[in-house]
Amino acid sequence: MQVREAPINPNHWYGVALASQLRDLPLGVELWQQPIVVFRDGDGKVHALEDRCPHRFVKLSRGKVIKDQLECAYHGWCIDRGGKCTHIPYLESDQALPTKAIRTYPVLEEDGFIWVFPGDANLASKTDRFPLPEWHDLNYICSVTEFTVGCHFSFLIENLMDMYHGHLHDNLQAWAEPKLRTIGGDENQVTATYNAQSYYRVDRIWSVSQLFFPALRQLHPEVLQVSYNYPHWRASLGDDFRICCLFAPIDRSHTRAFLLHFTSLERFTNLHKLPHWFRLGIKNMFHNSAKYLLDNLVKQDVLMLKDEQDAYDRCPKTPLEINRTLIAVQKLIETQAKRG
Repeated sequence: MQVREAPINPNHWYGVALASQLRDLPLGVELWQQPIVVFRDGDGKVHALEDRCPHRFVKLSRGKVIKDQLECAYHGWCIDRGGKCTHIPYLESDQALPTKAIRTYPVLEEDGFIWVFPGDANLASKTDRFPLPEWHDLNYICSVTEFTVGCHFSFLIENLMDMYHGHLHDNLQAWAEPKLRTIGGDENQVTATYNAQSYYRVDRIWSVSQLFFPALRQLHPEVLQVSYNYPHWRASLGDDFRICCLFAPIDRSHTRAFLLHFTSLERFTNLHKLPHWFRLGIKNMFHNSAKYLLDNLVKQDVLMLKDEQDAYDRCPKTPLEINRTLIAVQKLIETQAKRG
């Protein structure tokens, strides 16, 4: 199987939206060529349906939520949480409502995201979701950027697992001089550990300024670990820095993703003695404080990834790869595609 043509394994949980993005109106997303609409009922509970009115197949996400149901914007047909049509405004007395339902999807709202399971619904409850314990942890400040890149998801995960392209990011990257120590994994994940040099240490209030002022940085040895926990990615740099990427591939040449940056406050021991409400206020106050950094990292990578996809489209061959971590990643993608 050509890795650049590999489909996703649908039998995993995919983060399709930030929970804060889903309010009163339905939200349409596309997950590997499947248009899906997510919406909240009157109690705030989230539901997910095929984004297709059973009447003329227009997107239900263009409509609105009426009494816990979706009302199609075209003719006003109403579709309930189970995907069944419950009301047609112009239905005549001798006509019956259509009985065929549109597809529903298992859906969760956890750790700040809306998660959809696009595969076999019977497997959803047996499948672990990618954990984001830092999202609610008072010891972590979170920043998030959402982006769409014009490439197959394999290009993006290889970029994230490639620790040798720091030259591209110049002063934006928190580590340097990575040296591969170990590679491990199984049919579900690939993990690589590196010895690296880093300036990232948050132990004083002023130390956060290192993110923005290169002249203040002082390198020190740090362990860097990156892991492709299919279908998502996680990295850690010492004890202070964690970063994750949630994948929501759209199709074979477009990938939507959420990049999350977590800064630890563990070293500020006196902070732990303060009231919960104060610590929550600190967490909320500094939410997205590193978004500028993330946005600029993404901009630089997106250009490279689009170049890779364009080159593949012109000549559909996978370049010779010597990075052992990326070779393992490609094998994992192929394995998961076959399993799915």
